Amino acid sequence: METIIWILHLLAAVSVIVLVLLQQGKGADMGASFGSGASGSLFGSTGSANFLSRTTAVLAASFFMTSLVLTYFSGHQTRSAGVMQTQQKLQVVKPVAPVGSTVPAAPAGQAVPGNAGSKAGEIPK
Repeated sequence: METIIWILHLLAAVSVIVLVLLQQGKGADMGASFGSGASGSLFGSTGSANFLSRTTAVLAASFFMTSLVLTYFSGHQTRSAGVMQTQQKLQVVKPVAPVGSTVPAAPAGQAVPGNAGSKAGEIPK
């Protein structure tokens, strides 16, 4: 279903582009309106819509509708997690201290091992 909507969406987009490029703009008669020709043709009465403008309007409406439908489909899909997310969920490992190994605490008043010249273990009086 989604593939059909994608095809309709692309056809509507290309058709709107082609029809817009085929149509003659309002400013095309600008030379005729200044000096000679009808004075109301530049910004005034445009007459009834012709076949190209009506077809463009219908295709633009279908483009907007297919855009909304594709947005709805993309928001309501259930996507499976990727490989990395699946592995992260499976391998939740908590660090465990080894059994039987205890770290002796440094006695008060003595220097911390590894810092021979340091006074970090001394308590000020």
